[in-house]
Amino acid sequence: MMSRQDLTMIRATEPERIDHAWASRSRRPLLHDDGRMLLVAADHPARAALGVRDNPMAMADRGDTLDRLAAALDRPGVDGVLGTADILEDLLLMGALEGKIVIGSMNRGGLQGASFEMDDRFTGYTPSGISQRGLDGGKMLTRICLDDPGTVATLQASAHAVDELAERRLMAMVEPFLSTRDERGRVTNLLDPDSTIRSIHVASGLGTTSAHTWLKLPVVDDLARVMDATTLPTLLLGGDPQGDPTETYGSWEKALALPSVRGLVVGRALLYPPDNDVAAAVDIAAQLVHNVGAHS
Repeated sequence: MMSRQDLTMIRATEPERIDHAWASRSRRPLLHDDGRMLLVAADHPARAALGVRDNPMAMADRGDTLDRLAAALDRPGVDGVLGTADILEDLLLMGALEGKIVIGSMNRGGLQGASFEMDDRFTGYTPSGISQRGLDGGKMLTRICLDDPGTVATLQASAHAVDELAERRLMAMVEPFLSTRDERGRVTNLLDPDSTIRSIHVASGLGTTSAHTWLKLPVVDDLARVMDATTLPTLLLGGDPQGDPTETYGSWEKALALPSVRGLVVGRALLYPPDNDVAAAVDIAAQLVHNVGAHS
């Protein structure tokens, strides 16, 4: 496997290899016959969100993160990855993106804990950049805080991104939350059913077409009622589970039985499981999404 030193040397002496690798990368259809998708997410670090459970710097070591991502992408049933350009380009040079779905993370400007967190500027991939490199779509975090004027800029930027991706017939993955700020200014996403339903309706109405819009939603209580709020294909957010992983897997299994749910986008829960066995955690998720076993 390519080392960190190898990646740095290529970036320093042969940066054009990145463009060449995008141009020659083998691709696949967005969905296979079962109409489902399992993506691994790794765009948290670009928003200064490095923590996993009780370790605030769990994702700080880029080499370790890349090793975990490569291990996950190598498992049967994993369709692809969601990330920012720096991580995706490393994986590309490592050969880990061949035949995979690749989704570019678009807005990372709302840094975790920042006073401007809700003004979530688009500082990552652009629709044109996604198209030029042969990625399959773009993801936008769209938090809606009624008490924060930064929200309107995020909504407007998300609407433009939905349109520009749709013009290129690329997936626009919108991840909406109704959010609040506490007395210390900390942003909290509201994960009750009614708040999630309201966020769905706002996200679904972004842009001049929703033909290529997908939703990325949290697993919340009363999810069947929540999913009645949309006809858009939906991937569920794996989150950063704090308790027993078997409870998380059970909630995923129930959620995947709902017709609008097309799969999972999971990051830290698979890359940093409590027992540190990435392959085993990924195999469980693949079995739930695709009915794919570890030896299929």
